[in-house]
Amino acid sequence: MIKKGLILLILVGFVAIISSLLINFKGSEELNPLARHYAEHGAAEVGAANLVAAVVVTYRGFDTLGEVTILFLAAAIVGFFLKVNNRDDKRETSLRKTSEILVTASTLLVPTIFMLGVYIFMNGHLTPGGGFQGGAVIATGMVLMIMAKPNVKFNHKLLAFLESISGVGFIIIGVLGVLLAAGFLDNRILPLGNFGTLISAGAIPIIYVLIGLKVGSELTNILDSLKETQNEK
Repeated sequence: MIKKGLILLILVGFVAIISSLLINFKGSEELNPLARHYAEHGAAEVGAANLVAAVVVTYRGFDTLGEVTILFLAAAIVGFFLKVNNRDDKRETSLRKTSEILVTASTLLVPTIFMLGVYIFMNGHLTPGGGFQGGAVIATGMVLMIMAKPNVKFNHKLLAFLESISGVGFIIIGVLGVLLAAGFLDNRILPLGNFGTLISAGAIPIIYVLIGLKVGSELTNILDSLKETQNEK
C-alpha cells in the first residue's frame, strides 16, 4: 500500500511539474544572439547549404563527439550483456521459415536502402540528412536482411574495422581542426569549394561519411547480437 502511495505521489508531482511548464511556456519570437550568428553567417563561414549540418558538425562538434561516444558505449554494453546472458546456452535453435514475399522484397530493397543511406550521409551538407540519419537507414536495411534470412552471418571483423577506422578518422579530423584551423572539427582544414556542390563545405562531407559508417556498423552489431540471442522453437 505504501509503495502504491509513493508511486501515485511521484506521478502527481510529475504531472504538476509538466503542467506548470506547459502553462508558463512562452515561445521565443526572435533568435538569440548565438542562433542569429548561425543564421546570418553560418553559410558563409562553413560553406554548407544545409545549415543544420554546419551547426552540428562544426560549431557544436563536441556535442557530436559525445553522441558518437554514447552510441559506441551503448553498442558495447548491449553486446557484452547479451553474450554474458547467452554464453551457457547450448540449446539448438529452430527458426521459422521465412515467406517468399519477404525474401524477394529484401533482395530488391536492401541494395536500394543501402544506396539511400549512402546518399543521405554523403549529401548531408547539401540536403536534410547526415551521418546519423544515413547510418540509421543502412541499419534498417540490415534489419530487413535479418528478417528475410535469419541465418545470415555478418563479418564481425569487417564491422569492427569499419567502426574503429571511422571513429579514429573522426577524432583525427577533429584534432586537425584544432591544429590547422580555428577549433575542434573545424571544416576549413580543406577548401570550402563551390557553395551548393557535392565537393564543398570543406571537411563536412568526410566527417559525415565517417559518422555514417560508424553509426551503421554499431547499430548492425547491436542487431546481430540481438539476433544471436533469439531462440525460437
